[in-house]
Amino acid sequence: MAPAIPMVSICLPPADAYMAVVQKGEKTVAGGALKCFHQAFVGGCYIGFGGLLSMVIGGQIPGADPGTQKFVFAALFPVNLLLILLTGGSLYTGNTAAMPAAVFEGKTNWYQALKYLAVSWVGNFTACIVFAYLTDYAELCSGNYAEKTGCGYLAMKVVQGKVSKDFGKAFVKGIMCNWMVCMAVFLSSQAQDMTGKMVGIWFPISAFVAMGMEHSVANMYMLPLGLISGN
Repeated sequence: MAPAIPMVSICLPPADAYMAVVQKGEKTVAGGALKCFHQAFVGGCYIGFGGLLSMVIGGQIPGADPGTQKFVFAALFPVNLLLILLTGGSLYTGNTAAMPAAVFEGKTNWYQALKYLAVSWVGNFTACIVFAYLTDYAELCSGNYAEKTGCGYLAMKVVQGKVSKDFGKAFVKGIMCNWMVCMAVFLSSQAQDMTGKMVGIWFPISAFVAMGMEHSVANMYMLPLGLISGN
């Protein structure tokens, strides 16, 4: 009789996935501030790649209605978090789940958690500003303002829409968005193969984009790019 082949799950149970998020926070602190900044800088650049891809393609759809344009934008945008989570990058919004989880499980303290949240925020912000200017310098986001098409025109419209919103409403949208981002981080930790991680990341991220929520790090790239494109 042949020996039984052990079954190996490619999806962790929720409790184990939570502990993987805890370990992410613990490793962030153990790696030191310089490493965290570097990972966050790379993560900010990946946010820029995803945002640029979405605006380049979405802005080139001739005569697109807002729903179609938003769907295309939402379908393409998740590439940034996929790149971040599968290459070891760092994102402030994801760290808002990992760092408190590490504190709650006794792996670090609140001082360290807040410190590394600040470092990741600065790293993301610095990278997004640099990437926005590199995008403009390389003329990767041009637009036809007369025909109201192109990446540059869409970037300008995006920033106009965002800054016209009421602060309180934008704040609540940010909370809702971060909920979805943290779910994407959790599902990515739960999946044990690349296909599973891609699916786990894609659905929550595309969902918050399609629903019109506000991602703070994405705005770090899109708002400067829209301001540059509008000049």
